[in-house]
Amino acid sequence: MDTDPDARGTPLYDTAALRAAEARAAERSGDAFTLMARAGQAAWRELLARWPQARRIVVVCGPGNNGGDGYELCRHALASGRDARVLRLDAHAPRAALAQRACAAFLDAGGQLVAVEEGFGDADLIVDALFGIGLSRAPDAATAAFIAAINAAGRPVLSLDVPSGLDADTGSAPGAVVRATHTLQFLAAHTGLHCGAAPRCTGSLSLATLDAEESVADAPVAALCLRAVDLRDWLAPRTRDAHKGDSGHVLCVGGDLGTGGAVMLAADAALRCGAGLVSVATRPAHVAPMLARRPEAMVRGIESPAQLDAMLERASVVALGPGLGQDEWGRLLYERVLASSRPLLLDADALNLLARSPRALHADTVLTPHPGEAARLLGVSVAEIQANRFAAARLLAEMCGCVVVLKGAGSLVAAPCRTPRVIAAGNPGMAVGGMGDLLSGCIAALRAQGLDGFEAACCGTLLHAAAGDTAARGGERGMLPGDLLDAMRLWSNGGPSP
Repeated sequence: MDTDPDARGTPLYDTAALRAAEARAAERSGDAFTLMARAGQAAWRELLARWPQARRIVVVCGPGNNGGDGYELCRHALASGRDARVLRLDAHAPRAALAQRACAAFLDAGGQLVAVEEGFGDADLIVDALFGIGLSRAPDAATAAFIAAINAAGRPVLSLDVPSGLDADTGSAPGAVVRATHTLQFLAAHTGLHCGAAPRCTGSLSLATLDAEESVADAPVAALCLRAVDLRDWLAPRTRDAHKGDSGHVLCVGGDLGTGGAVMLAADAALRCGAGLVSVATRPAHVAPMLARRPEAMVRGIESPAQLDAMLERASVVALGPGLGQDEWGRLLYERVLASSRPLLLDADALNLLARSPRALHADTVLTPHPGEAARLLGVSVAEIQANRFAAARLLAEMCGCVVVLKGAGSLVAAPCRTPRVIAAGNPGMAVGGMGDLLSGCIAALRAQGLDGFEAACCGTLLHAAAGDTAARGGERGMLPGDLLDAMRLWSNGGPSP
């Protein structure tokens, strides 16, 4: 794991670490119920802050301690004069001792248990306290129908700790899952709430530490979450006497016939993210159109691999793969680049060629697969990649011995002996062809400016996602890769003024 004390990002924890922290906090407090009482109180405060006008509240409680948190919240709502009720399946009667205690306190306070058949009526708000961080399987049929009813109710939903049905470690949803409006995490931030299916399930996120910071401080960090604000001061300002040679030379290799736009987008991004020089090796037919579009790029038509040698000699880093193809032209260029000693970024068809013939890579090489490319590299299905993106990124980094950016909702950056990074930025408008080509150029430019492979991958993936969010202010649907270029320049300089 990282030894750098200045590593950026918010610590994320897995379920095992949180369970251990919870046990330590309970021991320090002297009564395990104290933590549940704090959770119920924190959830009630969150509800008041976000939905102060809510008068009719339905709390859906499960059989475990998450349900106990719900009973505690509902008891506070009752005491405030709200119409607050607990809705539960018969099978969800509290089984955990702490949940039984919370349920008894709720009933003693005059609380009501409502049959599922009565539904949600005219509730202003639904509180999801079905399952906590321990669920890692699909809910049974009756619970799945219950979850479907929550999602169909058309009411705001506050989920306690985790939207029920979501795996708190992986971000996968193996079955039915609650779609929350807001999720309040307890103790510390959870790894799985930032990637995979989580972004469509959690709504907004907040954290209640339950005065257990000391107990969490002893827990191992599973990942670090990077947000746009973390870009500030990542790249040092240029000195007043800087020249283009100080910012490196990126060579983009790709653009077979019909896919010249891919390598041009990579070159555009490399220029906008601060590379001092950018060259493009592509099919001769693309030279004139590329120069007409981007005269700042040095474009050369390549027919044979030997023509690459002089370009490789001058390059600080090579971005290989956008539009490369897998035919003879692309394969020969791929082999020539990999035989060089230059720092590399492999994307798109370079990854597909690597999957066909795996080989050892330098530790500072950066791979940027989407789930389909990652599946081919690992010889598994896309569904298996998405079921545990953390495990897939880690395995791929270990197998290839280098840096891996697993793209997707909540992109992950992994490398051997490094704490994974989760990118908490980006949006669905970026789901369009060409966005990955921008990412390749961006990371290559940062690598050329002096960042090592892992730091360039982290900074570049975050910068790219933040630029996507800036560009999406004009609407996500119909957003094109070119719409990000001005924002990439902005974020490469630290982003908008605070």
